[in-house]
Amino acid sequence: MPNLEPAQVGLRTRLFKLLFESDSRAAKAFDIGLVTLIFLSVGIVMLDSIERYHQRFSDLFFYTEWAITVLFTIELVLRIYCLQKPWLYLKSFYGIIDLLAILPSWLTLIVPGSQTLIVVRLLRALRLFRVLDMMILEGEKRLLLDALIRSRHQILLFLFTVLMVVTIFSSVLYLIEPAEAGFTSIPTAIYWGIVTLTTVGYGDITPVTPLGQFISVAIMLTGYSIIALPVGVFSAEVIRALREERYSREACPGCGRDHHERDARYCKFCGTWLDEDTLDPRHKTKSPEA
Repeated sequence: MPNLEPAQVGLRTRLFKLLFESDSRAAKAFDIGLVTLIFLSVGIVMLDSIERYHQRFSDLFFYTEWAITVLFTIELVLRIYCLQKPWLYLKSFYGIIDLLAILPSWLTLIVPGSQTLIVVRLLRALRLFRVLDMMILEGEKRLLLDALIRSRHQILLFLFTVLMVVTIFSSVLYLIEPAEAGFTSIPTAIYWGIVTLTTVGYGDITPVTPLGQFISVAIMLTGYSIIALPVGVFSAEVIRALREERYSREACPGCGRDHHERDARYCKFCGTWLDEDTLDPRHKTKSPEA
């Protein structure tokens, strides 16, 4: 990282604490303002899709949306400026979301016909997760994600088993039910099987033979019996994660990412020194952001 004047270091530190942390009054006010802009932007996209509102308020929507886009662009530039390794942030989930939040609007100026991409601005709603991360829900989100990752093999096995059951039952229905009942192909029968197993029951395809109706009842009862299984597996992993919670909410001044071990001193994503109050033993100097 290039050498910076003390004033620049201080500015970057203040920006980092404002943009990536929420332990000060200014940072919390910034988070509230960001949430307000996100809701306003998403609301504009939705209202603009209603014809009567589009005709009546199109100019207001247009200028308000561009003002929000400029503010989001400035925010992204500041996030990049205050990080030591901004490219790592831009490759992260939230970095990609930040780019997608502004690119559609800017593309309309340089790429003809790109107006259809404007709906991508709805992805700005995903930025709420970052704010909730920093404010109150970071630990809860990490806990749920860890539980989901740990239970992925059991859930995938469950889905594979359900798919096999549906395929077998649906193939039998295809053989015994007449085409007039809607069972014109095995894929169509599988669609019926999934709708029946999940007890959605659209009613667009229904068996008419006694054997087909009996199999339908068996599939419905099977659905009630097995749908709750992944919920139990996931709940068990959540309880296990609660017992093993060990992650810190501290954001890295290098790349802006968190989820480090509580006793970690270096970022596991970019290697930046995390403890701003002590010296970095590799360089015998404090972290540049301290």
